[in-house]
Amino acid sequence: MTLLEQIERLVKAEHWNPREFLGPHHTSVNGRQAILIRTFAPEAGAAAIIPDTQASDPVPMTRIHESGLFEATVDAPTGTLTYRIQVTDPQGTITKRHDPYAFPPLVSDHDLHLFSEGRLFKAYDTLGAHIRTVNGVAGVHFVLWAPNAKRVSVVGEFNRWDGRSHQMISRGATGLWELFIPDLPQGTLYKYEILARNQEAPFLKADPYAFLAELRPRTASIIHDLTAYRWNDRSWMEKRKSLDPLTAPMSIYEVHLGSWMRVPEEGGRWLTYQELADKLIQYVTYMGYTHIELMPVTEHPFDGSWGYQATGYFAATSRYGSSEDFMAFIDTAHQAGIGVIMDWAPAHFPDDAHGLASFDGTHLYDHEDPRLGYHPEWNSRIFNYGREEVRNFLLNSALFWLDKYHIDGLRVDAVASMLYRDYARKPGEWIPNQFGGNENLEAVSFLKELNVLVHQEHPGAITIAEESTAWPGVSRPTYTGGLGFTFKWNMGWMHDMLDYFEKDAIHRKYHQNQITFGLLYAFHENFVLVLSHDEVVHGKKALLDKMPGDDWQRFANLRALYGYMYGHPGKTMLFMGGEFGQWWEWNHDDSLQWHLCQDKPHLGLQQYVRDLNWLYRSEPALYEVDYDWAGFQWIDISDTENSIISFIRKAKDPTNHVVSVCNFTPIARYGYRIGVPMLGWYRELLNSDSELYGGSNLGNGGGVMAEPIAAHGLPNSVVLTLPPLSVLYFKTE
Repeated sequence: MTLLEQIERLVKAEHWNPREFLGPHHTSVNGRQAILIRTFAPEAGAAAIIPDTQASDPVPMTRIHESGLFEATVDAPTGTLTYRIQVTDPQGTITKRHDPYAFPPLVSDHDLHLFSEGRLFKAYDTLGAHIRTVNGVAGVHFVLWAPNAKRVSVVGEFNRWDGRSHQMISRGATGLWELFIPDLPQGTLYKYEILARNQEAPFLKADPYAFLAELRPRTASIIHDLTAYRWNDRSWMEKRKSLDPLTAPMSIYEVHLGSWMRVPEEGGRWLTYQELADKLIQYVTYMGYTHIELMPVTEHPFDGSWGYQATGYFAATSRYGSSEDFMAFIDTAHQAGIGVIMDWAPAHFPDDAHGLASFDGTHLYDHEDPRLGYHPEWNSRIFNYGREEVRNFLLNSALFWLDKYHIDGLRVDAVASMLYRDYARKPGEWIPNQFGGNENLEAVSFLKELNVLVHQEHPGAITIAEESTAWPGVSRPTYTGGLGFTFKWNMGWMHDMLDYFEKDAIHRKYHQNQITFGLLYAFHENFVLVLSHDEVVHGKKALLDKMPGDDWQRFANLRALYGYMYGHPGKTMLFMGGEFGQWWEWNHDDSLQWHLCQDKPHLGLQQYVRDLNWLYRSEPALYEVDYDWAGFQWIDISDTENSIISFIRKAKDPTNHVVSVCNFTPIARYGYRIGVPMLGWYRELLNSDSELYGGSNLGNGGGVMAEPIAAHGLPNSVVLTLPPLSVLYFKTE
């Protein structure tokens, strides 16, 4: 390329490797070693070189093009030269800065190779914007993947958003671009200006790997270093490594941070991460939950998406504070003994102009064909899981939250939509896979790799699939053909339970199978029983409002549902507000109805859930053997006329067991005999009808003595009083 061609490309901002022309270049003057330095400063009226040596006067630079190209030759007897550029703008203001093109490329050939293979599993330490010190000079190293771009520039307030000033250097076939810009401080706003090969006008994109972004509706990325925070959760992290989540108690409180609680005195604003670290963690600890599950905290442009359409896969949302504030929130949870699970959404992404859509002028992250790349249910784009760099991007996002933020687990959203090519599509709107089937084989491969990596790199961390179909082996190891998730949401159980409990009690005897059906498949997967946010929005009504009968019966029904849930095999999850009986549907723009806790029925329900949690955690029979028939035994499921069921939960030591009896009608039953495995005193551990919880206070006086009278195939039995719409737990002493 000739000198004139180089200049032409630079001034048009179309150069793929400006370092070939700009920066220092070895030359000679009259046989002496010298350095020829060129700089492009469109805003400059004059420019000069300031060698970093004592008693060196500035060397004036010559303007070689009216657009702002300058050059000068400086003697360099040793063949090297360190320098700064002095720029004088037309108003006479002088600034001094280091030359970004005086620094060599920093991405190693090894990392380039791993990136191209999709095996750079700490790409978040390389791509994006990272504060570095190079040759003693502090600055920011920018790396971006945009293989179909004609030119990429870093722009921001520091260069008046002028894409001509900091044109990046292409790293060839990898599609990566990089540039080290000296002197930029933390907190600097920036974007990438991209000139696509198929477009005449450049456009701006936020950094896909940015660690921080502006609060919506602003969309710039922010230079931010995540290494400053000092963690205080070492004991938690060490303990987690040796924990078997399948045999440990797990009672999850699902939370949307923006609507859990607001500050009405200040216009109904959100709580900050710092305020949440105090109020929410204290509340969750008091209530006895073992884990919090956060609806997405990845940066997202639209509040109404609840975070499930993300644009910042490496950035904690700025809505509630800084990255360090969010780290402190997680740290506080860990120090309180609370695990933190984060919803993560790799199934699709929005088409916001600053995001991943048409990133370099092409369908870089998704498929161009709408039958593969468009999500009809959510009006969004579907990731191309078959492209190595895209897989690497998503895998890195998952690992990043576990690494940098000490997240304990990921609940992967909308897995079903990833697994099937025909998900939410009519015939003719999808393309079969290479074998003619509807399975998305690339997504299956991606999910398997995701789970292997998470469990390999972060022992004790968990993954949970929101998967609503009968796909086999979702929570089975990949080496047995499974997808490798730790757990799977039990959507079938959730729908059966809500459908059953919404029925008037007089009709329940015809639907006993809905209560018991879940045990036919309860051990096919490692299930989490969920009553999630999806069930209390869009006209579905709040859980309490779903229940039939008068207000007393509604509360009693909800207590019975929760009691059965905690006794059923599987871990548990309840969405916020359900623990005290929110009447309204959940609204992401409003606070929960905390004032209801001043009323006895709601306060009683809250106390009941608290006691359930602490009882659950204290009884190994309720959690140690969740995923095998060895931990469960029916006593009686045949009393459909009275809508009563009874069962036994067993710990690893089967003599440590809990008996549960459920009466799902508003009629009290007296003298009701059920079989039990052992003689002795069966203490009443829990009675959902206690007056403490708002019930009628009918019960068994604290317990019953077993008799050597066989019943229900067991050698002994007890005679019970069953309160209306109640769940009872008993244990031998």
